[in-house]
Amino acid sequence: MADAVVSAPPVDLAAALSARIRGIGTSQIGLVADRGRDDPEVVKLWIGEGDLPTPPFIVEAAHRAMMAGHTRYTTSLGLLALRAALGAYHARHWGAEIPPDRFAITAGGMNAIMQAAQVLLEPGDEIIIPSPAWPNLAEAVRITGGVPVTVPYRILPDGRFALPLADIEAALTPRTRVVMVNSPSNPTGWTMPLSEMKALRDLARARGLWILSDEVYAHFTYGNSIAPSFLQICTEDDRLIVTNTFSKNWAMTGWRAGWVIFPRGLAPTFAKLGQYSTTSIPSFIQHACIAALEEGDGFIRTMVDRCAESRAILVDGLSRLPGVTVAPPDGAFYLMARIAGDERSLDLAFRLLRDAKVGVAPGTAFGPEGEGLVRICFAISPALAREAVARLTAVLGRSSSGFAH
Repeated sequence: MADAVVSAPPVDLAAALSARIRGIGTSQIGLVADRGRDDPEVVKLWIGEGDLPTPPFIVEAAHRAMMAGHTRYTTSLGLLALRAALGAYHARHWGAEIPPDRFAITAGGMNAIMQAAQVLLEPGDEIIIPSPAWPNLAEAVRITGGVPVTVPYRILPDGRFALPLADIEAALTPRTRVVMVNSPSNPTGWTMPLSEMKALRDLARARGLWILSDEVYAHFTYGNSIAPSFLQICTEDDRLIVTNTFSKNWAMTGWRAGWVIFPRGLAPTFAKLGQYSTTSIPSFIQHACIAALEEGDGFIRTMVDRCAESRAILVDGLSRLPGVTVAPPDGAFYLMARIAGDERSLDLAFRLLRDAKVGVAPGTAFGPEGEGLVRICFAISPALAREAVARLTAVLGRSSSGFAH
């Protein structure tokens, strides 16, 4: 007779996981996107991604590298040639001289932020994060055992955002270890002036704090110059870590390539982190990244000019609607629009998806400070921006309800 099969008693395996992992939040952007991701009629403005493909010169560089046999491991810090190209890129745009041994190549900007959180935070350490904020920042902190402390942006009467340094200083406690700055900001578009960067640097030096600066959107500004960088005002010995990605500038979101810049002497630490997380990103992708850095300045200008035109179309169209407050952001490629009424932002996002066939991100995806707002990505063609305005006008122009104040 065959042995009887003994079934294990039902177990809630999720409850057996690490408390930090059980506490990871669910993305409200994903909740909305999952309802319309496969609908070809939806104008998808919820994700932080442009609608252009990666330019051919980058794709061809990857293909050449693959055909040349660049399909093996590299050092976990990344190819020396790529780190040297990053040094030249920062010198060209910000006048910052960064040697190759202060760069590490990461699997996108998210991996760069995760490595920074792992390096800087002990369980219980606090990190200041201005909010509304990209939700991945706080979740990376929680995964590593840190405690995110949000400092709300001030919303001005015209819909623009401000962040007085006094508000950051008021949030500091004996547990504070890091101040996070994302400038230009996702989702608000707020951009920190160089004078305020200097003041924050001086505060960090006086208090022994680290600055973690996410400078992903630095090229996406709509004045006469790119956004300033902490690299322009800090030394190689300052407590500064800068994270960045190839995703936005060169339409490479799916390539998963980014970088982190750290103070002098920390290369062995980041080499070990890379080794034990991803080992390295694919070598042929690193060769494509070299091409992006060395040949891609023109594509960046095209992207920014295109975003500027679509930004103007959306701001002009939405600001004409009753009850809608929207200001042109200084940087990044998002609008944060406020719509008067009683509807929760998540519910309105679902309604706009259903009735207007426009996918937007609810403001509460970026923290409770985002209630009453939606985020709209304008890294799209001007034609698509006009279509989005027409659809939103058809729904919001006749709507008597919107967000709660």
